[in-house]
Amino acid sequence: MREMLTVDYHRPVLLNEAVSHLRLKDGCIAVDCNVGTGGHSEAVLASIVPHGRLIGIDLDAEALASARARLTHYEGKFMLARANFRRIDEVVSGALFDQVDAILFDLGVSSLQLESGVRGFSFKHDAPLDMRMDKDARLTAYDIVNKFSKDELTRIFREYGECDHARSLAQSIERARLSQPIRTTYELMDVLRIRRERRAHERIHPATQVFQALRIAVNDEMGALEEALPKAVNLLKPGGRIAVISFHSLEDRIVKKTFEYFAKQCVCPPDFPICVCDKKPALSVLTKKPIVAGPDEMADNPRARSAKLRVAEKIL
Repeated sequence: MREMLTVDYHRPVLLNEAVSHLRLKDGCIAVDCNVGTGGHSEAVLASIVPHGRLIGIDLDAEALASARARLTHYEGKFMLARANFRRIDEVVSGALFDQVDAILFDLGVSSLQLESGVRGFSFKHDAPLDMRMDKDARLTAYDIVNKFSKDELTRIFREYGECDHARSLAQSIERARLSQPIRTTYELMDVLRIRRERRAHERIHPATQVFQALRIAVNDEMGALEEALPKAVNLLKPGGRIAVISFHSLEDRIVKKTFEYFAKQCVCPPDFPICVCDKKPALSVLTKKPIVAGPDEMADNPRARSAKLRVAEKIL
């Protein structure tokens, strides 16, 4: 195992827990579906070289460039692909592998994206309402805020942001855009009468849920996850493991339900007298309850507070 570089990058969430549960060893073929700036990828590579290989996937070209620089001391041991992880099967096939030993998903938005002052991911910067992880994608947060109906906005804020006042937020946007388009993050916060600073007693900034909801909708994050997980399960070798770190209750629910489905013996309707589906379990769920960050990591990295890790092992 090679020693990892000590570079001043943001520490990835649940790093040790995810890597240890993937049960990596020299020679493994691993896939990191959300490379970001390469934090998890670096730890995975340290566990699988010299004979293993890493396939890294990310939509964000800037993130991939940062990761490539970080992983340069593993040159020849990894391949990075700019793609949506819903295309995991195509990416793995393009790397000339049929099956892999380990797959990691670290969902949500990266620190690199949040700290970018020009892409609209964060309410801490006045920037155009963009929020695209893939800059070539058509749909932006501007389109959603200015063109979606009040009912569509209500659903997005309620479902993806878990906002208590989703309808009133949508109504405020509908009224404001009648006079002029809402173009920037600060304009949106002004329309919604959201303060720029978090008060001391507030656990999270009141704009967090709104921006999270818009980002998820812009990038179809839930749809991509629902499409990618079954493909990931099918790509695993027997004994291979999949680990998913989620930051949103809906993400975690999708992961839990997908793992449960693949772990079931039968999926026939309850009123069927005998099983006719002939389904065999493909997974063994290793985390009946999700693994969460410890108090030290939560204090050191606020993003870890909402993180949940679920792990399963391929048995077929």
